[in-house]
Parts: sequence; C-alpha cells; structure tokens
Amino acid sequence: MTAADLAGNGVHGDDPDTQGKFGVFGGRYVPEALIPALDEVAAEYDKAKNDAEFIGEFDRLLRTYAGRPTTLTEVPRFAEQAGGARIILKREDLTHTGAHKINNVLGQALLTKRLGKTRVIAETGAGQHGVATATAAALMGLECVIYMGAVDCERQALNVARMKLLGATVVPVTNGSQTLKDAINEAFRDWVANVDHTHYLFGTIAGPHPFPEIVRDFARIIGVEARRQIMELTGRLPDAVAAAVGGGSNAIGIFHAFIGDEGVQLHGFEAGGRGLESGEHALTLTAGSVGVLHGSRTYVLQDDEGQTVESHSISAGLDYPGVGPEHAWLKDSGRATYHGVTDAEAMEAFALLARTEGIIPAIESSHALAGALKLGREMGPDATILVNLSGRGDKDMGTAMKYFNL
Repeated sequence: MTAADLAGNGVHGDDPDTQGKFGVFGGRYVPEALIPALDEVAAEYDKAKNDAEFIGEFDRLLRTYAGRPTTLTEVPRFAEQAGGARIILKREDLTHTGAHKINNVLGQALLTKRLGKTRVIAETGAGQHGVATATAAALMGLECVIYMGAVDCERQALNVARMKLLGATVVPVTNGSQTLKDAINEAFRDWVANVDHTHYLFGTIAGPHPFPEIVRDFARIIGVEARRQIMELTGRLPDAVAAAVGGGSNAIGIFHAFIGDEGVQLHGFEAGGRGLESGEHALTLTAGSVGVLHGSRTYVLQDDEGQTVESHSISAGLDYPGVGPEHAWLKDSGRATYHGVTDAEAMEAFALLARTEGIIPAIESSHALAGALKLGREMGPDATILVNLSGRGDKDMGTAMKYFNL
C-alpha cells in the first residue's frame, strides 16, 4: 500500500475539488454546527493520507486483520448462463466480517484515533457496515453506537446480534421508513450533539465532503488489487467491471482503479425492486433527479416538491434513495452506465451462484451477478467481465428462506 494506492491523487484527475465537488455534485449542505467537525476531519485526513506511518499501519491491518489481498475466482458454470462470456469474481466476501466494508472502517477507525476521539457512531442498512464498525471499535478500544432502521433490524437479526456481541450499542430507528435513510438521519443528530468526542464513521461514499472522498480512498484497494490480479490471470484488462450500487462504496471501490482505462466499461446495477412501473424500487440513478440528500448534491428519488420518497429493495443494503456524488458524476460524464435489476432477477442469480459454484453471495452482490449475466449475453463469448462480489450471503439466509420457501 502506498499513498498513491490509498488516494489515487492526481492519477486520473478525478478527485473532488477543494469544496468536495465532482463536477456539480457533492459539496456540503449541512447545519452550520457540523462545519467545524467536517473541516477537522478533512484536515486530519489530508495529513494522514500523506503520512507513511498511517499508511503503513492501514496496510498492516488490511493484510493481517482484514485478510487482503482477496482472491479472484472464475465461475465458468455460473457463466454458462452468460452467453459464454468469462465471469471472474473479486472475492470481498472472503474478508474478515464478510464484506468490503472492513476496508473503510479500519481506515476511519485509525483516523478516529488520530482525531483524538473516543467514540464512533455509524449507520447501517444490511448490517455489514455496522458489524465492521463494531469490529474495528472493539479492536481499537472505541465506544461504538450503531443506528439501524427497525425494519432492517428485523430482517438482519443475525447482524444485530453480532454487533451486540462485539460490544456495540444498536439503536433501532423507528422514524420514516425505518431503513437506512432514517438511520443516517439519526446518526447525524447524534453527531451534532456529541461532536466533541465522537467521529461519525460514515459507511458509504455519500454524505457531505469529505466523506465521499475518504470512503472511496479506503475502499479503492479493491480495484487496485483486482486490476493487478486480472492482468496476471488473463494477460489483459477486463472488457467490463460490474458492481451493485446502493450508496455506492463497493462499486466505486472497484471502479476507481479502472476509470483511466477507456477500454474497460464500468457498469453499476441498482435495486429495481418490484420494477420501475411499480414505484417500489431504489433506482436512484436510473429514475431519480438531482437534489440534496444527507448533506450532498446528487441524484435522489424525490417527488415534484423535492421531498425524498421511500425506496424499496429485497436487499437491506440497497434500499437507499440517494447515491454517492462520484457515481452521479460518472453517470453524467458517460464514463459509467447504470442499470436496474429487479428483486426476482437478483434472487435468481443468488440461487444460481450457490448451486453452480458453491458460493452464497450477499443479495446486494447478487444484483451485480444478475447484471453480469445480462452483460455477457450482450457482449458475446469473447468478453471478460469482472464482478465485485461485495459480501457473503450468511446474513441474508432469513430472506432467502422466506423467498424460496426453504
């Protein structure tokens, strides 16, 4: 791990400007009380990402605690349904705690210590960011409070138990849709009240500057490794990189190292829920419009009066009505393309990977798998598609048992 690996500064010319904006997206739209805290985090991160000791410690934790580098796995039996295209998985499900979230939380927990803070708070949807945050807090002796929508608490009960076992306090949020959006709202309220000793360990590349940049930089190791590994495996870059998109951290984590490779298509797959026409989906980039959510200008699912509307997905990690501003910029610049995958399509891919390859993926990741099958049929048998398998499916077995009547 080097400073360039961590931040990618200047490598592709796509870092945000000094106001944290990717083109017209991003920035800060927050209460005045939070500006000093955001300034403090930004200033300390600017020092940390150029500090060899910080980078060395982050690298050590990734290797000896998170289990990096994760491997690539080719899945030929699964790919038989993809028109003969090669499908290769980047196995973030094999990291400690079972998802890509561990990369970001280790970096931000180290940053919390540099800030001299003793308490972290976090939001979580599917629970993987909550589990990862509780894990890092336990490792580094930090008090930890996790906000989680009450609906998500019910469908991700296993992860709630894991967080509690790790010593975290889990606060069920009963406002609004009782999902990720509402958990973020409650976490921001906590941060305003306790900012003197608390760091908000944000879990995705959304939110006000500097969070989209920080989370992306700590997740960027996924693509850095994958780019090197697929060159070693196949002798060339992939034709396409595919990832699921909710807030967008796993997708930007693998996309970022390939942004400068013009011959590599970047495809993000959003939660189509019960279909666009049903209105029950989380198709933020596909069907949303530009607005402000959780402190950032981005694409948002909103009504004609600018009020955020409820989103839906069978995946607790993808039912977010906004998206990270860098994805909004990638969409409008044409560098990445975003598509919808329905609940049914994702669950079909979930079962197919389990039956053909012996890998049970997270339902979030199953959206990317379903998308890769479609891409393969479109691109033909000579195509190679790299898919970010962002997490394992243990946490989703309750949902799968109901869906498949197991």
